[in-house]
Amino acid sequence: MDGMEHGQSGPAGATAGKVKDPVCGMMVTPGAAKGGSHEHAGVTYWFCNPRCRERFAADPAKYLAPPAEKPAEPATAGKVKDPVCGMMVTPGVAKGGSHEHAGVTHWFCNPRCREKFAADPAKYLAPPAEKPAEPPPVKAPAGTIYTCPMDPEIRQDKPGSCPICGMALEPLLAPSAEEPPNPELESMSRRLWVSAALAVPLLVLGMSPMLPGDPLHALPAKSWIEFALAAPIVLWGGAPFFERGVASIKNRRLNMFTLIAIGTGTAFLYSIAATLAPGAFPSSFRGHGGAVPVYFEAAGVIITLVLLGQVLELRARSRTSGAIRALLGLAPSTARIVREGGAEEDVPIERVVVGDRLRVRPGERVPVDGAVIEGSSAVDESMVTGEPIPIEKGPGDRVTGGTVNGTGGFVMRAERVGEGTLLARIVQMVSEAQRTRAPIQRLADAVSAWFVPTVVLVALATFVVWAIFGPEPRFAFALLNAVAVLIIACPCALGLATPMSIMVGAGRGATAGVLIKNAEALEALERVDTLVLDKTGTLTEGKPAVAAVVPLADLDEAAILRLAASLERGSEHPLASAILAAARDRGIALPPSATEFRSLTGRGVTGVVDGERAALGNLKLLEELGIPAEGLGDRAEALRREGQTVVFVARDGRAVGLVGVADPIKATAAEALAALRAEGLHIVMLTGDGRTTALAVAKQLGIDEVEAEVLPDQKSSAIERLSRAGRVVAMAGDGINDAPALARAAVGIAMGTGTDVAMESAGVTLVRGDLRALVRARRLSRATMRNIRQNLFFAFVYNGLGVPLAAGVLYPFFGLLLSPMIASAAMSLSSVSVIANALRLRAVRL
Repeated sequence: MDGMEHGQSGPAGATAGKVKDPVCGMMVTPGAAKGGSHEHAGVTYWFCNPRCRERFAADPAKYLAPPAEKPAEPATAGKVKDPVCGMMVTPGVAKGGSHEHAGVTHWFCNPRCREKFAADPAKYLAPPAEKPAEPPPVKAPAGTIYTCPMDPEIRQDKPGSCPICGMALEPLLAPSAEEPPNPELESMSRRLWVSAALAVPLLVLGMSPMLPGDPLHALPAKSWIEFALAAPIVLWGGAPFFERGVASIKNRRLNMFTLIAIGTGTAFLYSIAATLAPGAFPSSFRGHGGAVPVYFEAAGVIITLVLLGQVLELRARSRTSGAIRALLGLAPSTARIVREGGAEEDVPIERVVVGDRLRVRPGERVPVDGAVIEGSSAVDESMVTGEPIPIEKGPGDRVTGGTVNGTGGFVMRAERVGEGTLLARIVQMVSEAQRTRAPIQRLADAVSAWFVPTVVLVALATFVVWAIFGPEPRFAFALLNAVAVLIIACPCALGLATPMSIMVGAGRGATAGVLIKNAEALEALERVDTLVLDKTGTLTEGKPAVAAVVPLADLDEAAILRLAASLERGSEHPLASAILAAARDRGIALPPSATEFRSLTGRGVTGVVDGERAALGNLKLLEELGIPAEGLGDRAEALRREGQTVVFVARDGRAVGLVGVADPIKATAAEALAALRAEGLHIVMLTGDGRTTALAVAKQLGIDEVEAEVLPDQKSSAIERLSRAGRVVAMAGDGINDAPALARAAVGIAMGTGTDVAMESAGVTLVRGDLRALVRARRLSRATMRNIRQNLFFAFVYNGLGVPLAAGVLYPFFGLLLSPMIASAAMSLSSVSVIANALRLRAVRL
């Protein structure tokens, strides 16, 4: 071991000439250590006091031994663990006493732990592997990402201001049911209250010449008092605006804060100069009486009004996430687990794992996603799906976390927990959609790119024109009007117009059973004129069921089903589950699985059942096997015209019957399609099913255009063909085979009851797979785009009218000027009005 670590003399280390006392570890200076030194094995050691030196001299080896050589001391020295809470206690003196179980004495930290143990020892003595698995701890993100709500492409790993619009960046945190603290709002609120308290007397002093008799005219050092009141407002209250204004100039991305900083800064600096050296100003700056006017009140009140606008805007922005918080508030905080043996326990929702059995009592919220295994009830799913009528649930039915149980009770099995639940996925999708940009935003971006530089030029032109042609004091008028132009032209309303509507619209859709993946889909949905629908799982339930059994001659329906089900036990085809379910429902006993089983893709299956060779499949299979249909063809065609898929059953080389399987049409499909047609949409069915079956379904639903027998890789080609014909196409589907077509369409619409791949490919998801939600999505799109256009129109008109008024175009005709303070108030109110208009979407009827 290196002797330096034990206080020997030597070269200076990390502590600049000091060494470590080997006994107590304190750093001491060789030659000046109070404890003196001791030499051992040729090395000199130094000590902080004589007592340490004496201890070392008595047993140097004890203090020079490496850590691994020191005797390990037991951590709990005679203590044992309380089996209930895990606390270490001392046998014989433990406050909770003891309890003997299976010949072993257990000790407890308090009587309550002993009582819990005595009631159920097995619960606390189970080995760790038998205890319910705890969900893995949620890892904290490596670094929080900050983004701008108006410019979501801006992302950085630390807080700051947006280099494009100057707005404070917000952290990308997981959505929370509670409104998180907003440091930006808290900071602006503090600055507002202090600034407002100083602005009131400042305004009174500044406006005193307008009062009858000018009562404050003789106030000594009036300008200095105004300066004392204005300085904290401008320098502290307005500091964030000046910082962002400077940053915008450095980044060459001029924005609203550029205008605020230039306008108020000019008024404030001019007023300081007029206060310090009034004699340096020419007569063109002097008002009546020869005094040089100061505009401390304009700078101070403008900053205060801008702060007010920022506070109102930040509060309104927080309300746009109200839909997310409302959804998160649906999730219960606890769940009631049914343990093995029937014992029940309330546990935090975070401890529920897949496979747990949970009891849901009347009036409670369903804790997680899963399936009912005992009992029945009606469940209100309106907050997730938008449907107001409770749905009856029984064994085997799916239930969704956050929905409200009615008057019955049931036991469910947890299947999706934590971030895997539908509610969590909805919240995640809405949160991401709210940070996307609609294509229409490009218009506002293009205008903003040249708007601010143009305003600066207009302000300079205003100053020059007033300085040359204005009435006396010309320069005072020029300065005021130039500042008014800069302030009223702040393009904050323009920047807020689109994002606010998108944020509110996406949240409103979530409460109506419509999940918007991105703003582009929300905008495109309004322009859609053609809706392409997959059949299975979109127009139909996607759960085939046996609708007809046609036996021949000497066999009955039960015999045909028995033979068909025996063959299908080895198949994974969707029709197999329908045939097996029909046999099970009719109580038909099945023989052992078919031997020599073969699955022939696109044709059917063959095998040996009860020693006889059998086959089940389409007409092509019978032809390959050389088996005549023997009059079943006409009956099969009749069933197909009714929308059924027909499979032939053969035994010992001859056809013995057929089974018709139908996929029931969704009960709400006809109503939804009628409403969509009323919306002006052209409906097209696109399916891989046979043409006869597809036409039967189309006839029932009133669909005129049908493309049947389309292979999965041909679906996207069909979408492309419709698009080339000039149609704006939306595609609705639910399967993996629909994913390419969903991605190809202008708007992909996935059924929430379908596959995750389909939902990932689509821009819109209908939570329950009910096409009536598509009607709501269409109406939401129209309402949102109308709201955006209203906001943009208001922002453009406001700036278009405000700039000339501030420049003084009315003065030659009516003698009217727009005060910079009024311009500031108007600018703040324009932003608030845009947000208020966007918030109206929360109440839109869908």
